[in-house]
Amino acid sequence: MSLDISQTEVAIRENRLKSIIYYNGAASQLSKAPTADAFSCKERSYSQCSDCAQMCASTITFFVRGAAVVVHSPMGCFSNTPLNDTQFANSSIERKQAPDKVHVICSNISEKDTVYGGVKKLKEAIKEAYNRFNPTAIFVQSSCAAGVVGDDLEGTTSEMQEELQVPVIPVYCEGFKSKIWSSGFDAAYHGILKKLVKPAETKQKDLVNIFNFLGSDTFTPLLGLLGLRPNYLVPLADVDTISRMSEAACSGHICETLGTYVTEVLEEKFDVPKIKAPAPFGISWTDNWLREVATYTDKTDIVEDVIASEHARIHDELEELRAYFKGKKVYIFAGDSYAHNVGCIVKDLGLELVGMTTLHHDMHNDACDVGKDSLAEMIKVTGDIDNFSVCNKQPYQVIKLLQKLQPDVMIVRHMNMTILGGKLGIPSLLEGETNVSAGYEGVLTTGRRLKSLMQTKGVFNTLKEYNEFPYSKWWQEEENPFYFEQDRKGAKS
Repeated sequence: MSLDISQTEVAIRENRLKSIIYYNGAASQLSKAPTADAFSCKERSYSQCSDCAQMCASTITFFVRGAAVVVHSPMGCFSNTPLNDTQFANSSIERKQAPDKVHVICSNISEKDTVYGGVKKLKEAIKEAYNRFNPTAIFVQSSCAAGVVGDDLEGTTSEMQEELQVPVIPVYCEGFKSKIWSSGFDAAYHGILKKLVKPAETKQKDLVNIFNFLGSDTFTPLLGLLGLRPNYLVPLADVDTISRMSEAACSGHICETLGTYVTEVLEEKFDVPKIKAPAPFGISWTDNWLREVATYTDKTDIVEDVIASEHARIHDELEELRAYFKGKKVYIFAGDSYAHNVGCIVKDLGLELVGMTTLHHDMHNDACDVGKDSLAEMIKVTGDIDNFSVCNKQPYQVIKLLQKLQPDVMIVRHMNMTILGGKLGIPSLLEGETNVSAGYEGVLTTGRRLKSLMQTKGVFNTLKEYNEFPYSKWWQEEENPFYFEQDRKGAKS
């Protein structure tokens, strides 16, 4: 697939990857479907909540060292910003870096600006960010209000870049454009690839790009097994490091949802091979990932010895964990490809995977055809999953699934969703720090966390006893969690 980074913005996932947010059935049926048209349900007649592409763009742009961000929006779209300072500082310490703060301001579009345009305010905000933070680059994030008004981000950022002599990067992440909020990742990476990344003057044969979120430095010991170094991108990297990502020997990521667009462009436009094996979560996926890394870094002579040594190292504790989890059931509720990562891990731990909900599903990714993605690869490890659904954070629906399947434990990727399991008496693990679950040690780490959590079952039983959900008696008695996902003829999805 040819990807054109000279375009103003990247196509949203519904158009580019034919992504969906509605599905109920077997995992294999979804994996083998040729197009989204294979499913009768196209819309949900009731939606309780959702997220925004602008938030996903923020997880990339807010944490670039030395950069500033201008959010061209009303103040309401800016309300969660203060929380990010703590994340920036804590993750910096985990990576043994100096703590830093988020350098971000809001243009504060008013009601008047939505009528007459907000370009004047945007220019003032960019200048204020430059004067206040002395940044090495300035990201300008759009918003629904700016997009509806039609403010000229491209022209304004080009004009301000010429005036200030630092890169000023437009990020087109208006929430109304896409129901797949992960489109915000692509928007941020598109701006970075277009405005910051330079062709490599030299190659670093021992350097591997790792596209991830904030998190612990767990890829240094994993890649260190082969004598290699991770180049963590984009959060916590500075602008110079980001501009030289083309020098790496190859590129990997912690999940397809986050990383296939940027890694595909790096391969196609900057001659940096992408690791096509699934991300290194679970034993077999980590084996295959390391083998492919080795082919790009001239380490094929040692990789099999490394894999065998790691298998032997984790064997005894892994068997103990498997004995503990025998007969225990788990439900996974996470972002598209990261849920597949977790599925491989729990299979290695010996848990019974009774169901999975992903927040969206890409019918294909930026490099592969249908059936060659992480869902298909997960099914090879876990077997088919009969209770597989796609649902963009609908609590009213998720509690029905959990009540039906009664898992012993639930694993959740997004904050604030663990409480759904907790209120039902189900111990729920927040998989908020993705890096700690990577590699061979990540399997053991996940097992230890789940074991400790499940030993607190009594607390969750008490929470269940005193909990009351806000839903009507009708909905609590309704047996079909997918009642609101129907086609025009009333057929269930």
